[in-house]
Order: sequence, then structure tokens, then C-alpha cells
Amino acid sequence: MIAIGADHGGYEMKEQIKSYLLEKGIEVKDFGTYSNDSVDYPDYAVYVCKSIQSKESDLGILICGTGEGIGIAANKHKGIRCAICSETFSAKMARVHNDANVIAFGARVIGIETAKEIVDAFLSNEFEGDRHIRRVSKITEIEQGER
Repeated sequence: MIAIGADHGGYEMKEQIKSYLLEKGIEVKDFGTYSNDSVDYPDYAVYVCKSIQSKESDLGILICGTGEGIGIAANKHKGIRCAICSETFSAKMARVHNDANVIAFGARVIGIETAKEIVDAFLSNEFEGDRHIRRVSKITEIEQGER
């Protein structure tokens, strides 16, 4: 299951990405927002991240105007590794090397076709493990205050 959430700046793109995923047969849990009315992006980062933390969802997609604010908010959650992406190479490498479980991007930064390509790159790759396990473990140590 893919968790998806957006603020008002990302609402329309969220709807398009949700439809795109559903057309591909991918199960999606939509955490809102559900209109263009102004809302606070940290709230939607919380909903998506809690869904991943509880294992209700496997991965998450967050969208705001730039991707920056919602991505920063996501990275405040334990166990969340959110990559803010504006192109496909970073989305792929975030999964392959960093074991990212959330991506964020900006509806005012990229177009819908690029967003779909980023989503595809993120979802079609897996963590390689190997030497990257050590590095991701160090990130977890920092998160837990052990480093």
C-alpha cells in the first residue's frame, strides 16, 4: 500500500498521481487534503508517516508547493527517510542506496509527467543492502541520539 498526502499546493497533483497509481493497480491510501483550501503541510506529513510507522503502508508520497516543507516535516519522524526529488535519478538512488520510504516533490516545481516518472523510479527500485546497510544504520543512530 502506498500512502499519499499533500497540502493545498499539491492537492491537484496528488489527485493525478493517485489516479495514475490506481490505474496501474497499485493500492493507495489517500490522507488528504481533499481540496484547494489552505491547510498546513506538516499535518499531512504526520498522517503519511504514521501510516508507514504502523506498517499500514509500505511507502509514502508527499506533495506540497516545493516538496521542501512537507519533506522536512516527514524527516522528523522516527524511521522515516524522506527524499525530496525533482528528477528520477535521485528518486531511484534514494531507494537503492538510502532505503528511503517516502518521497516528496513540489507541484510548483515539476510537471505531472516528471512527477509520474519520479514515482515510477521510486516504486520500481529496492534497497540494495550490502555496504549501504552500514550507512543507513548510522542515520538511524543519529535519529536515536546514539551518535
